[in-house]
Amino acid sequence: MHPKNLLMQKISAALNNNRIYFGGLIAILVTAILFLLLNGKEAAFLSSDTYHPFYLNVFFINYTFMGDGFFAICLVAVIIYYFKKRKLGFALLYSFLISGLAVQIIKNLVNSTGPKLYFEAGTYLNFINGVTPGGHAGFPSGHTATAFAIATVLVLMIRKRKLQLLILLAAVLIGYSRIYLAQHFLQDIIVGALLGTVSGILSFYLVQNRITIKRSMKNIYQLSSSSPDTIQAA
Repeated sequence: MHPKNLLMQKISAALNNNRIYFGGLIAILVTAILFLLLNGKEAAFLSSDTYHPFYLNVFFINYTFMGDGFFAICLVAVIIYYFKKRKLGFALLYSFLISGLAVQIIKNLVNSTGPKLYFEAGTYLNFINGVTPGGHAGFPSGHTATAFAIATVLVLMIRKRKLQLLILLAAVLIGYSRIYLAQHFLQDIIVGALLGTVSGILSFYLVQNRITIKRSMKNIYQLSSSSPDTIQAA
């Protein structure tokens, strides 16, 4: 069987074996999209703004940093150097870099405002003390993209079904924390989750196919280094 076909079968099998995670993710995204279409982008933000108890404030203020780039790099370092799982570590690193690059490209192409700039002056919003609401470059959510990129790689490579819902819940809570802390709207979270998921799957593909990729790059380099006479003779 052709190596590429074999790889696609592995990816298909990995997605099928983790249908609890991906099925739950699809259900959540569809629900979120329908909510967004029916109620508008500010509805989810305003609904979360009505209830800000102290314990939730403390939890989300700290928990949201699990979608931060610093956390992602630390996680990669621990996986590679402490647990000695280079394959998983590099897959996590690729997913973080790919999702981060995609987010930054979109942020620079799309002129989107965050909750702070969207609402007119004088509108009552119960912002959390000490937390600055998101302003410019709100779309999409980078924290959410990082969270779902990491979650997707973990689900695909750890392959423990008992952890699938827990990993999904962890990523969803990071996405929701961005709304709760007035950093993003629901549409920012949805697109961030999609970007992170695609980045995670692509990173899984790159790691699984790294030998084939290295051979292809080597062949391209050898071909480009060959003299014109050698190429013509070939």
